Amino acid sequence: MIYRENGQFKTSYAKDQQVFPIAQDRIAIALLLLFAVVGIPLLVQDDYLYRAIFIPFLILALAALGLNILVGYCGQISLGTGAFMAVGAYAAYNLFVRIPGMQMLAAVLLGGLFAMLAGVLFGIPSLRIKGLYLAVATLAAQFFWDWAFLRIKWFTNNSSSGSVSVGDLSVLGLPIVTPVQRYWFCLAVLIVFALLAKNLVRSHIGREWMAIRDMDVAASVIGIRPVYAKLTAFAVSSFIVGVAGALWGFVHLGSWEPAAFSIDRSFQLLFMVIIGGLGSIMGSFFGAAFIVVLPIFLNQFLPWLGSLVGVTINTAAIAHSEFMIFGALIVFFLIVEPHGLARLWSIGKEKMRLWPFPH
Repeated sequence: MIYRENGQFKTSYAKDQQVFPIAQDRIAIALLLLFAVVGIPLLVQDDYLYRAIFIPFLILALAALGLNILVGYCGQISLGTGAFMAVGAYAAYNLFVRIPGMQMLAAVLLGGLFAMLAGVLFGIPSLRIKGLYLAVATLAAQFFWDWAFLRIKWFTNNSSSGSVSVGDLSVLGLPIVTPVQRYWFCLAVLIVFALLAKNLVRSHIGREWMAIRDMDVAASVIGIRPVYAKLTAFAVSSFIVGVAGALWGFVHLGSWEPAAFSIDRSFQLLFMVIIGGLGSIMGSFFGAAFIVVLPIFLNQFLPWLGSLVGVTINTAAIAHSEFMIFGALIVFFLIVEPHGLARLWSIGKEKMRLWPFPH
């Protein structure tokens, strides 16, 4: 851009460098969404891929998105995400089976509302404690809800086996039966919540969350209310996580028990956020994709690699290798690149924009 300053003509590329990358990113996101909505159902006909990869990825990405709001944007450590997923799932189940004519979509959203109430209740200690102590408080929520759903039979509609199941799913009269229909439904929910989260973190409440994350004392000095900021972060995060838990039970599993939302699920979601990128909407997608695809890749790659060298690798060795790789990657990203795969993706995009003329 050419402009005049003090009688001299000067050239500035700052505005162009800001506008064109944003436009390119929007075009790329639009094309990616078009491929996800139309391309994948046309190209993928195998039901196993939907059940094992696409549907779990969409739901876990939604749960990681909710956790990232709390941990990445507000800086509040949580180890009870699996419990809030369970609250959303069991609340939606009880609403669905106990209220005649209850729609599945309404039950899922109300399940998220109950998870929000539980998140705010257990988020109250965050007003006084933080760091490791807050992590222990949220861990107590995990153990409490695990015990409640396992011992209190009312939550499972007095099921003798302790497991619950749902069927005949439909949304606005449209059946949600086939894997493709379930995939489209989860994709629509994820797109809506991702757009809401993206706009929310750009708003004034999002800036308050990030101020509390960076330095809560300085944030309170300039007029930000820590009580309001922390509790709203817990509320929004728990609501999204609760919706993801309801989708995990209704759409992905169909029949589940409390072990489906154990502490392993909480750690899995925390790994997604760390590896994908703290404080990044895109990082939630990267982390979920990595966590979902890596076990499937190792199940195929490690036996093949062992056959090349004449070593038999059993399933136990593969499971242990997953934990070792996850642990090594978490240490790597925390030390080398705390912003995770999202930051590496951003660096790669910048280099490709300047290539082959980096000057």
